[in-house]
Amino acid sequence: MASPTGLLAGTASLSIDGTTYMITGDFKYKPAGKKRSTLSGMDRVHGFKEEISAPFISFNLRDWGGLTVADINSMTDVTVVGQLANGKTIIGRDMWTVEEQEVDSVEAKFDVRLEGPDDCVTETTSS
Repeated sequence: MASPTGLLAGTASLSIDGTTYMITGDFKYKPAGKKRSTLSGMDRVHGFKEEISAPFISFNLRDWGGLTVADINSMTDVTVVGQLANGKTIIGRDMWTVEEQEVDSVEAKFDVRLEGPDDCVTETTSS
């Protein structure tokens, strides 16, 4: 179904524990906590397996003078709220940062990925 306004992508806003951050792009999320893989034999497809996989929210942030990248790296037990152009609200609870943040000083931005326990990422639609 098409969006009533036609706007589907291109903008987003982000807050972590109520603080708004400058998001530069690449907002991604995965609410599911399972990963399936096909199990094939030499004779046919035998079925599939399921593995537990951490839900996540990831994005790029702008590195500005009032931001300490080390503070982002030390985040644990935080709530992330993303508002997307398509009207969805993505919420991640009890999340922690993973990976190291490396700043690209040419564009003043860096990648952030937060993961959390099962069912920590939810999405609410606009309708």
